[in-house]
Formats: sequence, C-alpha cells, structure tokens
Amino acid sequence: MTEYEAHRLKVAVDTPFAEFRRRYEAAVPEIDYDAVDALVNKHADWSEVVGLMDEWAPYGFLRYWSSDDGPLLRLAGDPGECVNYLMGNHVIAERMYRHDQDVMMYAPLRPVIASRDEGTHFTIEQPSAIFASFGDPNVAEVGVELDRKVATLLNHLDAPVPPALAR
Repeated sequence: MTEYEAHRLKVAVDTPFAEFRRRYEAAVPEIDYDAVDALVNKHADWSEVVGLMDEWAPYGFLRYWSSDDGPLLRLAGDPGECVNYLMGNHVIAERMYRHDQDVMMYAPLRPVIASRDEGTHFTIEQPSAIFASFGDPNVAEVGVELDRKVATLLNHLDAPVPPALAR
C-alpha cells in the first residue's frame, strides 16, 4: 500500500463558465483517435508520434475525454455547471511509463471546470504531488514538468497560477 498526500488546486477565474470552457477546449484540443489508431496500425516510429503530439498539443496537453455533468445534475436540483476532463500527452506519459506502468492510473490528468454562485473555477490535483508518490526520481521529475505545463496553460487562459505550480 502506498499513501500520499494529494494537493487539490482550485483556481478561481474571472471569466464566465462558457467562455472559459471554450478557451480551455481550444487550448487543449481533442485527440484524433483515428490518427492515433493509424499510427498504431502502421507500426509508426515513435518519432512520428512525438512530432504529431508536438503539432497537436500547443500547450502540451490533449483532451482524451470529457463529461458535461451540469445538465443531468440540475435535474436533481443541483445548480451550476461542471465539466470534467481527461487531459494529457502520450509522449510525456511514456517518460514515466517506462519506469512504472502504474503511473497510468493518474495520467492523463483530471481537471474540472465548474461554476456556481461563487463563480467559475478550474480544479486539478498537482501533478508533482501525484507522481512523487511513486518514489522514482525519474517519474517525480516529469511530475514537476507537468506542474510547469499546467501553469503555462493557466497563464495562457488568463487564470491565476497557484504558487505551488510556479516553482
């Protein structure tokens, strides 16, 4: 059993929910699974994967999945908006995977964009805290790099960057 402390970062943003969601989804584009399947089927060289990820992910991340939970949960009387995502990058994940396949429990990352009366916020667990729990300095190093990438993404979205990500 491994115990670790999670660092959940909730970032208040001054942008309305729909606009922040639109900007996030533009900065973190949806992965093209057909193109990924084509790479696998042709046994592409890893360098081709690296090149495509660099091209597709301008801020280092792609969206693998999303769920817009607000409309369904409003049926129960819960107000507000909430979309959760899986965001990541196979090239970055591979640099941890080669040391410990279990990192895939936490890669991709799981950000949430939500809004209620208190306004819109972006919530994510700090990657360096998650990946340091594996006890491998190679994995932990990539976690710190992911902190910086999340900080860069938030900066691009004109959202405050938590000090924990800006180390």
